[in-house]
Amino acid sequence: MEHTTVYPARIVRTMDPARPTAEAVAVRGERIRAVGSVSELMAYPGAVLDERYADTVLLPGFVEAHSHAGSGNVWADTYVGFVDRIAPDGRRWPGCRTIDEVLDRLRAAETELQDPNEPLMAWGLDPIYFPGRPLAAAELDRVSTTRPIHVSHTSGHVCAVNSAVLRRFGIDASTRVAGVVRNDAGEPTGELQEFAAMGLVGELVEGSGLLDINPEALHRFAQEGVNTGTTTLTDLGTRLLMDDDGVALYRSTVDEDFPIRLNVFHFGAGVGRFALSLPEAAERLVRLREISTTKLRFGNVKLMLDGSIQGFTARLRDPGYLGGQPNGIWNVSPEEFREAFEVFHRAGLLVHVHCNGDQATQLFLDTLETILTAHPRPDHRHTCTHSQLSTAAQYRRMAALGMCANIFANHIWAWGDQHIDVTVGPDRAARMNAAATALRLGVPISLHSDTPVTPLGPLHAVKHAATRLTVSGRIMGEHERIGVQEALESVTIGGAYMLKMDHEVGSLEAGKLADLAVLAEDPLAVEPEHIGDIHVLGTVVGGRHRATKAAAPSEVPAS
Repeated sequence: MEHTTVYPARIVRTMDPARPTAEAVAVRGERIRAVGSVSELMAYPGAVLDERYADTVLLPGFVEAHSHAGSGNVWADTYVGFVDRIAPDGRRWPGCRTIDEVLDRLRAAETELQDPNEPLMAWGLDPIYFPGRPLAAAELDRVSTTRPIHVSHTSGHVCAVNSAVLRRFGIDASTRVAGVVRNDAGEPTGELQEFAAMGLVGELVEGSGLLDINPEALHRFAQEGVNTGTTTLTDLGTRLLMDDDGVALYRSTVDEDFPIRLNVFHFGAGVGRFALSLPEAAERLVRLREISTTKLRFGNVKLMLDGSIQGFTARLRDPGYLGGQPNGIWNVSPEEFREAFEVFHRAGLLVHVHCNGDQATQLFLDTLETILTAHPRPDHRHTCTHSQLSTAAQYRRMAALGMCANIFANHIWAWGDQHIDVTVGPDRAARMNAAATALRLGVPISLHSDTPVTPLGPLHAVKHAATRLTVSGRIMGEHERIGVQEALESVTIGGAYMLKMDHEVGSLEAGKLADLAVLAEDPLAVEPEHIGDIHVLGTVVGGRHRATKAAAPSEVPAS
């Protein structure tokens, strides 16, 4: 008989309303045998007591329903973002607070490159923090005019390159691609917005970008999951599944020893063309879904509509951007979007759609209503991901159409002050990432990081949704704050629901996979603004124990 291990804790928070708290969790094999008091669980035949978590708090392993496995790649490049970041190996990277600090870090990285032709790759640039100080070819040429330099914005929707890159790829005044930013003389500045323009220099990021992964990147990505208590991650948008070698990469890496579960979404539209037609792609994904395991899941699709609000490439309805900037960029046309969505929907696949601006949300709603009318499908759970400017009226339609919303609460902290003062103004900023409205109107939600756009960390997302504090200390829409319990449910059972995994993970219930987050403190026993500081000690995935590599906040030196 397989024995049952009973793990007592200071408190177990189950996210199961039928038994919200318990003293211990009993695990048999890779699944939960029972949840209850120690005396109840020790009465099971063959029960063995293991007190390794007796002084900790146990929750369901967090579910991150919008992340990118390619974030494991970015740490191979130079970080030049505004805020401090912690790498998967626990190293702390101080933020670059000025453009001059960005250039100094690039110069330091450039001196470490031996081959004069090797590109200098960097990531995390956040130009909205430097109004009036754009970073493009003129500035990057101060680092080098001969070595190719490529700097990705933290949003992933814009990059900056130097003149050596413009020359190498023939980008000049004659280039007619949307998103190639030009100066008053009509010459490219070196800033490339959205995927068509960034694709002009795509050769530089092959093997290192968000859409190009390798086993090392996957393992770094997984360790960041362990560090943050996240047991189920998504690779929300890969181009590798249409190729047998790409599928083999995932299958050979995400094995029984892999420390997290991974849900891989095919990037179905918005990042260029594929060799396969849409029907062929859908048929392939249906076949791949059949070889999914409890660790690795295929058969879901991501579609990309607009860009980013802080990059001024999201599509907004009237009154548009606060400063009168031109409306953003469609990554696919409405006609292309409808065609792709209809094919994947009719194939029975789950579709998550990137919508930052409310105009993008409106297009998604209109398209879904038309397609559902022609091709009804119960319990589809198609998801508006980001859903940043979705209005109350749009959430009512989401509820009526059976949709989910994966809400980007981290934006409240990361760019809240800029949204209030620069992008959309205080009135619309107050209803951005409207978790309270969504829940009130009956829309299932989750909260996400979109890592590496913001750092992976569900506890931080809980804090941001519960407090709605900006960096300057303002509350960005007090009436959209949600309770800590609601926020915790959003990053556990909520994320599991929109991935159609809630029968397996997301709460601690008998028969579910034994996935737990091991915390030093109880999120419901600390002030909401300190929830993000709770130290994650590790995880349990399928009954196997994983240790963090991240230091406790008190042990991290100030930058």
